Amino acid sequence: MTSSSRGTLIFDLDGTLVDSAGDIAGSLDTLMSERGFAPFGLEQGRKLIGHGIANLVKGALRQRGVADVEALAPELIVRFTEIYGARLTRITRPYEGVAETLATLQSDGWRMGVCTNKREVFARQIVADLNLSRYFAFVCGPDTFNVSKPDPRQLLETARAVNGGDPLVFVGDSEVDVETARSAGCPVIAMAYGYTKKPLAELAPDAIAHSFAEIPAALRRIPALA
Repeated sequence: MTSSSRGTLIFDLDGTLVDSAGDIAGSLDTLMSERGFAPFGLEQGRKLIGHGIANLVKGALRQRGVADVEALAPELIVRFTEIYGARLTRITRPYEGVAETLATLQSDGWRMGVCTNKREVFARQIVADLNLSRYFAFVCGPDTFNVSKPDPRQLLETARAVNGGDPLVFVGDSEVDVETARSAGCPVIAMAYGYTKKPLAELAPDAIAHSFAEIPAALRRIPALA
């Protein structure tokens, strides 16, 4: 921990820092078309996002009525990864206010990192392409420590790598992120605009932010940080 650190603030990537639905759904539609399945389009594809590539592809196959998903999925997961890796930031962009708010949080003394179920090389490339690397001490994917959310070890190892000390706060957008933070024993801020499959009120995060610019205020609403 650095002497000036206010604590450790870890962010999910998709649905929290960046709106990546267009590139993910577009890659999925390319895959579906290659294999003779009907594409999903953005809105239907968005509903499949949020739990990693394997679950995305398997969910798509189930919706297309594939009888033996587990047999077909491995090959298609590899192909999806190739397609998506070639268009990571074709239309993916940070949500409004992300860069400005990260700069404010950094100036306030928070040390920050990214913890995502997207492969590390992809996550790092997206962060770099969108000029956000300067804000993060560490970027972690499920392959970084060979463990993925909701296992709390991924979040806790990311926090150790960031080395910002206590308190630790996680910012995400889904039920997976809330579960991860709960298991890690730290507060969680949930972004209202992300890819959650359940209403945020049911998930009961420590705070809800409706825009990225609300995060500093959301931090102040968490009793444990008062």
